[in-house]
Formats: sequence, C-alpha cells, structure tokens
Amino acid sequence: MVRELRPGVWLLELGLFPPLASNAYLVDGGAFEAGPDSLTLVDTGLWWNEPTVREELAAVGYAPADLDRVLVTHYDLDHVGGLNRLVPEFDGPVAVGRADLDLLERRAHPEWLHHKGLFHRVSRRLFPLPDLRLEPLDDGDTVGGFTAHHTPGHNPGHVVYHHEGASAAFLGDLVWAGDDSGLTTPFWGDSYDMAQLRESVAALSARIPGFEVAAMGHGDPLVTGGHDALRALAGRL
Repeated sequence: MVRELRPGVWLLELGLFPPLASNAYLVDGGAFEAGPDSLTLVDTGLWWNEPTVREELAAVGYAPADLDRVLVTHYDLDHVGGLNRLVPEFDGPVAVGRADLDLLERRAHPEWLHHKGLFHRVSRRLFPLPDLRLEPLDDGDTVGGFTAHHTPGHNPGHVVYHHEGASAAFLGDLVWAGDDSGLTTPFWGDSYDMAQLRESVAALSARIPGFEVAAMGHGDPLVTGGHDALRALAGRL
C-alpha cells in the first residue's frame, strides 16, 4: 500500500507481514525546490515482496525509468533485494555506504564466527545484486537534496539520509517503530554491534536539525515529532 506522508514523500509498504514486511520511500525533490534529477527511491525491499516496488511506484504514477537515483540505507536483503525489480528500465546510480559496499564487493570480510558476518558472507554469494551503477557514500556526502550520515552498528556501512527540505530522516534500521508511537533499536541478533548502534543513535540525534518525519525501515513511520522521538530514544539508551 502507498501512503503520502507529506507532499512529495511517499511510504511504499512492501511485503505482507513482519518480518517479511519492510518500507521503502519515494521522494520527489521537485516539491522542495530541489530542481531537476530529483526523484529518489530510498531502499527497495525484498525481491519476492508482494506487492513489489515496481507496483508501488506505479500506484504513485511512476515507473523505474523515472527514478533518478536509489539510496540504500544498508546492505541487507530486505533493503536491497528489490533492486532486481527495477532492471532493465532503471539505469541511474545506486548509492551505498562505503563500508557496506566494500562488504558487498568482497573488499571487506566479516568474521565467520560473527552471527551477522556469517550471514553477509553467505548472502553476497547466493544473492548478488543486478549489474547497476553502485556508488560509495561517505559521512556528510550530499546527493539529490539528501545528506548522508554514517551510522554504524546495525551494519558497518549503515547510512541515514536526512532531507532538510522534506523535514524527513530516512533511518533504515538504525531504529524500528516502538510502542506508543516511539522508537526502539533493532535486536542484537540482527546487528553487528549494539554498543556502536546506541552511540550512532545518540550522535545522530545531536547532529542533525529538527525533522518531522521519522521514516524507518520497519514499522509505521512517524509523520510528526520524529526528531523528538529520536532524542527521547537516545536519552533512554
């Protein structure tokens, strides 16, 4: 199901039920005076999701060929698998945090005995991404109106994308939806380093200016008070 969170920002709900359900987001930068080349997809869900990212784009009136870029918050299959649904129409860049791109392209080798490291060593062999233009992002890089913030812990190269014009932060799996319209952290079994993740939450809450929309990868996004909720979580950790 597609839902407009604010003018120019759509939630694309992918999958049927947790844990197979995940969120992608579409941002039309033209709504925020971002100029040309401004249609951005943040994350893509799993490749077998029903409904698929292609169908969700069509519900908003777009096709993969209309996208100017894809921003990936991190290399996990429920955030990158849907890239396969975009080819061959989409030929733009796919931005990935540098450390996760190194992991994906086998320049970095996580420990076999680490629970998530083992998963990534296997998944990058069994489920390769399509032949797209993958581009690394470093902390503080800007692209299409977004600022990338390196937020390791869940993954080594996890990135949060802040769009000041949209008053939105696309949080990936830095946080999940919690109880009572709040936020919580992912559980340890799905993350590389929980202490580092908590540090990333605190650092991000202090670093970026106030924003309304907290657009996380799992659960219902917050359409107001997103920055307040992130600061509240940082205070509890």
